[in-house]
Amino acid sequence: MPRAGKSAAKLRRPTPEDEAYLRALADRIRAARAQRGMTRSALAADSGVSLRFLAQLESGQGNPSVRVLRRIASAMGFSPDALLSEEPMRSVEQKLLTQLLKRLSEEDLHKARQLLGRHFGGDHFAGPGFDQAQKSYVTLVGLRGAGKSTLGRRLAKHRGVPFFELDREIEREYGATLGEILQLHGQPGYRRFERETLERVISKNRAAVIEAGGGLAADPETLAMLLERSLAVWVRASPEEHMQRVIDQGDLRPMARSREAMRELKDILRAREPYYRQAHLHLNTSGRSADESFQALIEMLERQVG
Repeated sequence: MPRAGKSAAKLRRPTPEDEAYLRALADRIRAARAQRGMTRSALAADSGVSLRFLAQLESGQGNPSVRVLRRIASAMGFSPDALLSEEPMRSVEQKLLTQLLKRLSEEDLHKARQLLGRHFGGDHFAGPGFDQAQKSYVTLVGLRGAGKSTLGRRLAKHRGVPFFELDREIEREYGATLGEILQLHGQPGYRRFERETLERVISKNRAAVIEAGGGLAADPETLAMLLERSLAVWVRASPEEHMQRVIDQGDLRPMARSREAMRELKDILRAREPYYRQAHLHLNTSGRSADESFQALIEMLERQVG
């Protein structure tokens, strides 16, 4: 009888993407070591990682654990993120700016963002005030159950413009369900398709109302584009109303594990709230009927864009 852990320990063969990532990791480790002026032997001694394994890593052949990477990064005075990131190593100016921002309070960070936005572009950084292009597109962000679909359809009809559910557009464009896309391409692939689809909807329509998927706002690159090119509204509700509305829509899965599902929902809301708060406008639909929420949305838009 085979040992229980044997099959679990068996790893699949590395894909071309895995191999490319390990080569990029090797480049970052060599560059970081060169920046610190450390020999490979010195790094091995300071990190406690064998010289042989370091050589494998720097040739793109090693497959380190997070703990090993943490030890290597710490020995060179870097954060593990600096080695794990797939983005290019930051310039000196970027590093100095990052260190400065880390020391600022939330209030001062807000002031810094507005100041940078006024000088270097993007109404979404500078604060209130929208250009004509932004006014043509309204994007509703937030979790399922807040009322985005209902409000989006009514707003599109009110404005005489098309309404797009971004998730449905992704499925139509790529000929697969969201589940299949995630299974085939993972989160990075899905987020790329989401960004491309949002850009396509905006570029092909003079005006539109767009309902974004719940996770879009947590993708920094797509969020920046959404804020820059549309007027974003965070449609929110209490966790209890989110849950009840999902159940009312016919999804009875939360009822089977209500306590666990509610805890997960609150965790998601807590994690995404800083991103949702970047939206230009916030609409709370808790305790409001669909008609009341729609009227509040219309009044909010009229106050902001005239």
